[in-house]
Amino acid sequence: MNRPFFSEQQTNLAEISVSELSGSIKRTVETAFDHVRVRGEISGYRGPHSSGHAYFALKDEKARIDAVIWKGSFSKLKFRPEEGMEVIATGKVTTFPGSSKYQIVIETLEPAGAGALMALIEERKRKLAAEGLFDPARKRRLPFMPQVIGVVTSPTGAVIRDILHRITDRFPVHVVVWPVKVQGEGSGDEVANAIRGFNTLDPLGPVRRPDMLIVARGGGSLEDLWGFNDEAVVRAAAESVIPLISAVGHETDWTLIDYAADVRAPTPTGAAEMAVPVKAELDAQLANLTARLRGCASRQMDNRRQGLRALVRALPSLDQLLALPRRRFDEASAGLGRGLERTAVAKRHHLERVQAGLRLELLVNRIADNRRRIAEQVMRKDRCLERLLLSERGRVQKAEARLSSLPQRLKGQIEREQLKLAALMRHADTAVVNAMGRRNSALRAHDRILQSLSYKNVLKRGYAVIRDEDNRPLTRADDVSSGQVLSIEFADGRVSATAGEGAPPPTAPSSQAVAPRKRSAAKPSGDPPPEQGSLF
Repeated sequence: MNRPFFSEQQTNLAEISVSELSGSIKRTVETAFDHVRVRGEISGYRGPHSSGHAYFALKDEKARIDAVIWKGSFSKLKFRPEEGMEVIATGKVTTFPGSSKYQIVIETLEPAGAGALMALIEERKRKLAAEGLFDPARKRRLPFMPQVIGVVTSPTGAVIRDILHRITDRFPVHVVVWPVKVQGEGSGDEVANAIRGFNTLDPLGPVRRPDMLIVARGGGSLEDLWGFNDEAVVRAAAESVIPLISAVGHETDWTLIDYAADVRAPTPTGAAEMAVPVKAELDAQLANLTARLRGCASRQMDNRRQGLRALVRALPSLDQLLALPRRRFDEASAGLGRGLERTAVAKRHHLERVQAGLRLELLVNRIADNRRRIAEQVMRKDRCLERLLLSERGRVQKAEARLSSLPQRLKGQIEREQLKLAALMRHADTAVVNAMGRRNSALRAHDRILQSLSYKNVLKRGYAVIRDEDNRPLTRADDVSSGQVLSIEFADGRVSATAGEGAPPPTAPSSQAVAPRKRSAAKPSGDPPPEQGSLF
């Protein structure tokens, strides 16, 4: 007897779809876990998504649950989640039917005690210190007397009033305040942007770049000061080219910006005291230094005056200094006349001796000797020239002899080359004649075209060209005024005319206008018209 492989059992359960089952599970889970607080470690956090939501997971030693923070809840968090941070999340558990997973939708997030935050701060401190952001060699000295101070703090708190009041009491300078949030979400980014904004200001712009920065905030809990532990704030403080004073919290409060700043102040008021000196103390110190300088100068002048008097006493008098030069001058002046007389006598004797040696016969003999030497040199040059001519004539005769002894073959070759040269000359003459003929034909054709386009052919048909005194053609009647002297050009010459009635008799035509008429009258009636000038 055959038995079936399986048998259907009758049941009263109704059939439901997968979607209905997933929805029922979702409602059950959300009803049972509508409000829960979960403690765990953040895992897989990569920052907010482009949509603004944040996705990560919470885990402990044995389990793991997916978590999500919607955009609206993420903007209300007091601090940003970070990888490895132990937190307490408050929210509700829900399911995701598309993948049969459950997750917790977080509404609020807080660190799991101060110990977790301190551990995170220590870890971040080690990381930034390894990059050299806390190196003492990077820190700069504060300017002794800044002219502009930039303050990064809340504009409504008591901190800014304390700083302004303290600066006004000690040494009034110009203070520029960059208002920021000093607590809550986004406070770290605002502080970092304020520090970088001050560094980008132009030193000569309408808002001058400060000589010193103060980042200040009053005291508070670790969570309240968490924005100043932000990595962006620490990096901005380390990158600042303006010396920076950190005045965050009270003296017992420490944040990471204190390590990156150039100077840490215990309180905002202490930062104001570090920023500027006391004007009254400077005035007193300046007055003291002025009095000391005047006393020192007075004593120095007295010492110099006494030394000068001692030197004056040791110097000889003016008469003693000039006694010896005066004696020498008197002796020199007494001997000057005698020396002049002796010099004149000596010069006269020398002139007489020279005059005695100058005789006419001696000069004539010297001239005769010079003429004789010149004549001898001319004769020597003539003989040299004759010898040179004879030598060159001999060389020419030798060259003629060598040329006359050339073989007959060379002469025949020369004759053949002469015949070829004559033939080439005949061909060249023929080519030149033909080329000149072509050029003349083309020139005559161009001349005919030029004559056909010339305005003088138009004048032969009864037209005329009217010009003014400057020989410029007139094309409009408005250009002619009454009494104006005109030149009218016809086909056979030019005549002068005066515009208007009652004009004076025409003046004598210029040489430029008369010349063509004379040439026209001089030619016989049977002569051809004058040739057109060449354009080339």
